[in-house]
Amino acid sequence: MNMQEIPYKTYLNENELPEAWYNVRADMVKKPAPLLNSKTLEPCTARDLEPVFCADLVKQELDETTAWFPIPKEIRDFYKMFRPSPLVRAYFLEKALGTPAKIYYKFEGNNTSGSHKLNSAVAQAYYAKAQGLKGVTTETGAGQWGTALSMASAFFGLDCRVFMVKCSYEQKPFRREVMRTYGASVTPSPSMTTNVGQMINREHPGSSGSLGCAISEAVEAATSLPGYRYVLGSVLNQVMLHQSIIGLEAHSAFKKLGVKPDVIIGCAGGGSNLGGLVAPFMGEKLRGECDYRFVAVEPASCPSLTRGRFAYDYCDTGRICPLAKMYTIGADFIPSASHSGGLRYHGMSPILSELYNQGLMEAVSVKQTEVFEAAQYFARTEGLLPAPESSHAIRAAIDEAIKCRESGEGKTILFGLTGTGYFDMKAYQAFNDHLMGDYIPTDEELAAGFAKLPKV
Repeated sequence: MNMQEIPYKTYLNENELPEAWYNVRADMVKKPAPLLNSKTLEPCTARDLEPVFCADLVKQELDETTAWFPIPKEIRDFYKMFRPSPLVRAYFLEKALGTPAKIYYKFEGNNTSGSHKLNSAVAQAYYAKAQGLKGVTTETGAGQWGTALSMASAFFGLDCRVFMVKCSYEQKPFRREVMRTYGASVTPSPSMTTNVGQMINREHPGSSGSLGCAISEAVEAATSLPGYRYVLGSVLNQVMLHQSIIGLEAHSAFKKLGVKPDVIIGCAGGGSNLGGLVAPFMGEKLRGECDYRFVAVEPASCPSLTRGRFAYDYCDTGRICPLAKMYTIGADFIPSASHSGGLRYHGMSPILSELYNQGLMEAVSVKQTEVFEAAQYFARTEGLLPAPESSHAIRAAIDEAIKCRESGEGKTILFGLTGTGYFDMKAYQAFNDHLMGDYIPTDEELAAGFAKLPKV
């Protein structure tokens, strides 16, 4: 198939919507280490997790042998509002770069939440409703997850309480208002409404917050309110499972085109987008059926993979959640308030951490100003304003395409465009006004975090 025969956008029809999520752990010879109970340091059981999470989600979290989980009809029906999502050939970007590489992106921003987060939000809201719960609590950083969960909760008639990282709460008021429009309550974190929030405010006066702080508050709220459970938008195995729909659709679309990606690139904060995008391709690699390069792109200001330690750590700043073995820069790490590009979590998904530790995946870190340069370039060539998180992947895809131009290699590059940046205009304004800087933690700052890792 030559270039002229490849359509600009490749859509699957609703009859090609995946009927099951794929669990990559089933094909991993060495599985991710189990979550540990923070008090006993023993592997978490369903009994440990069910006071916090929905029972069906706990089963998904702990199952490392079942390869396929059927997607309930109610979730598939909701998905049909915005899925399958398009696989797009970035012809204009290719032309502007003068590269022989073929660049594709899987676009996840074609829903009101503006991101891939709705894929898991609707699943988690469905299971909460099926369990007969009254509501859910959660955290959100840049706001995409909170927006997605507020939408899904409204659809299933659930109360939704969101703890939003304080600096994002202040920088992104319109994202906050979308959540409130869908009926969610939104509290800046760390707040004074929870015990752990009060503790964090005492220990870190004037804190701009972190996802670790917000998680602690959301878990405390869920466990103290009858009929509520906590739901999370990234990191966990269950979230990687739901997000596999991204990669499954991309895999099917490439088969339709008769094309195989050589390099698959995704932004990496907690890992949900990257884990979902690479899942079926990684499965092929694990089974020895096909080979790919996988590249995780993270911010230099929050470098868990590229500068972190592979160790057990707390998933939250308040140390009330289980311990996960992951690449981490320490549960106390709070990114600079000047960091506008999202991806603010201190650790990485245990699944992706294990794959990275086995050498099955690469990782790079990029500076914030370089990310926004790539976002601007993409917007001017492809006509779509990308989310700052997605723009980490755009940066790496552009760099890869430039290498192809220099070497003459015609590689096929796939990256995940996780969402749109229309609620991120304060960050774009800072970049356009030349007020944006690059914060990179020092070795001493990271060492202080490593010193507090639990002795497991």
